[in-house]
Amino acid sequence: MLINSKAVALLLSTSIAIVTTAFLSLVKDVSVIALLVAFGISFSSTYLLSSLTLEFLIFKEINKIYTVLDKLKKKDLSFLQTKIEKKSLNPLKRIHEEIFSYAAIKQQEINDLKNLEMFRREFVANISHELKTPIFAAQGFVHTLLDGAVEDKKIRYKFLKKAAKSLDGLDRLVHELLTLSQLETGEIKMRYEHFNIIETIEDVHEQFEDEAEKKNIKLKVNIPENVTEIHVYADVHRIYQVLTNLVSNAIKYTKKGGGVYISAWPNESDATVTVEDHGRGIPASDINRIFERFYRVEKSRSKDKGGTGLGLAIVKHILEAHNTKVEVTSKVGEGSSFSFKLPQGKTSVADGIVPFANEKDV
Repeated sequence: MLINSKAVALLLSTSIAIVTTAFLSLVKDVSVIALLVAFGISFSSTYLLSSLTLEFLIFKEINKIYTVLDKLKKKDLSFLQTKIEKKSLNPLKRIHEEIFSYAAIKQQEINDLKNLEMFRREFVANISHELKTPIFAAQGFVHTLLDGAVEDKKIRYKFLKKAAKSLDGLDRLVHELLTLSQLETGEIKMRYEHFNIIETIEDVHEQFEDEAEKKNIKLKVNIPENVTEIHVYADVHRIYQVLTNLVSNAIKYTKKGGGVYISAWPNESDATVTVEDHGRGIPASDINRIFERFYRVEKSRSKDKGGTGLGLAIVKHILEAHNTKVEVTSKVGEGSSFSFKLPQGKTSVADGIVPFANEKDV
């Protein structure tokens, strides 16, 4: 039996018209024509009103619900792109909205699971590749020595040195993976203190000065004139780690004769720190991915440049733990700029603290 708004309206209007006519027939001296007119008016008005009401308030919404459920069964989620009216007083519309919202949530969960699965696969593939390289290298050197090369002192020293270098790289990779994991899970807490960021920048400059000079790269610190102190409130050791990772990358990807510049300047309520290089730059399509684990812009030459591929991921998580983020601007062939902001700190005992003495864990 086919039930729709018109069939229900026809049945309802007929019933009401019959009852109305029967009631009027009880009145004396009522002609047959009057009864027929009453029947017709009652039937027509009831049919139109009930048909429109049932069609637009009930059956239309029920059909929408069935359509959504049918698409869910077929795993067709194209309807999620359609916007629906919110906060309707119609209970059937509200049911439709609830189903729509539930489907949207489930679709988001499915998308998240797919992304996590893709990330897991990429991570397993990347970590396998990163671990395999130093292990196989060290293994090859050791087996060569065991096969008889150990008797030659010159070869023995050379191969042991190469094996140690491979194992040192493996040790760095494991430590950076552990650091990154602890940052993501919140196991590493930021130890906030007031310190002069200029001193930290100068320490980083001193650390990389020889390396930059060997590559004929100009490493320079840019601080505004007459500014000797820019105090910030942050974890000095983690910010030092951020700067070393950024400067290391900048030197790594800057050609001979280029420059790397570490800058800092105070703002009204914070301070900006920037590491800029005149390297090969980063394509716009890669900028959003450079902070992912093991992601490298030039995959074919990644091993030539060394590194674990985790430096920028660690930078991102450290700065996020400081409630800030790193901003990147880059142009292929001209260079890149990485900058971040830190809240200004107190500078002296007159401000109510002893510098480097007021620490807390967050």
